[in-house]
Amino acid sequence: MKNYTVIRYRSTEATGWNDFLKTAKNATFLFNRNFMDYHADRFPDFSLMVYNEERLVALLPANIDNGTILSHQGLTYGGLVYGNLKLQEVILVFREILLFLQQQGILKLVYKSIPSVYCLKPAQEVEYALFLAKAQIVRRDALSVLAHNGENEVSDLRKRGIKKGIKSGLVVKEENHFEDFWNQILIPNLESRHQAKPVHSLQEIELLASRFPENIRQFNVYHQNKIVGGTTVFETENVAHAQYIAANETRAELGSLDFLFNELTHNIFREKKFFDFGISNEMQGRKLNSGLSYWKESFGATTITQDFYEVATANYTLLDDVFI
Repeated sequence: MKNYTVIRYRSTEATGWNDFLKTAKNATFLFNRNFMDYHADRFPDFSLMVYNEERLVALLPANIDNGTILSHQGLTYGGLVYGNLKLQEVILVFREILLFLQQQGILKLVYKSIPSVYCLKPAQEVEYALFLAKAQIVRRDALSVLAHNGENEVSDLRKRGIKKGIKSGLVVKEENHFEDFWNQILIPNLESRHQAKPVHSLQEIELLASRFPENIRQFNVYHQNKIVGGTTVFETENVAHAQYIAANETRAELGSLDFLFNELTHNIFREKKFFDFGISNEMQGRKLNSGLSYWKESFGATTITQDFYEVATANYTLLDDVFI
């Protein structure tokens, strides 16, 4: 039986943490400490590192909130990060994590899974361990994802929008600044339509883009040299993900978003395995914005899910006698 040790992450371990990500089968740049730590003041870190003797074998990006440990709330997705561990090894690692948290006086872990398209190889070993530990699904998000493994049928409605964009002379440009999109499009759009603000401030997205220029990219669409819409894309090895999507009040008249996303999916990111339009649900996954979901699906996107679990740390004992 292998001897696993769990420790809390410390800032002195940043290099080791980031180096391990390069060997993992389910890691992206979001787990890099240079990304995670930009909002350390909002999310008190409680990330974990798991060793087999002297060898680092797994990471758990996490924070603490009112005595509960959560897959890091500042990240779109989270979960256990690991390399080529066998299923039995992942179960044992997860047991040690629950035991460690129990010994720290933590009663509950809220676990946010990594959507399958972001994994370099199939990586659902932890989902099986969660089942064995009697974890409860408390939320399920529905992501609209376009797979570039064949012809995706674009709806007639989207085709009409694309033709409007062509007729209007729209132009898509990648920009190295975010100010115009944030201040002229995104912030006003979210305020007027949802009474909300972007998760990232302008200063935060500029900081992150300066740290990850190859992963965080801004695409704007222009009409007569005036910005009318855009999207901020988080790019990983397998996936181009539209983190923010917004357009001004001319979107229907000009077909700006149809034109923009046709260019992104058919040209700019055509070689990516997947294009992730993101979720269309609210209220912990229990309400669906059907119009938004339909718009994404009309580009040929289909649905994958991302699950959120709660598991009592005392349930580590349920993983003691599962092997035969």
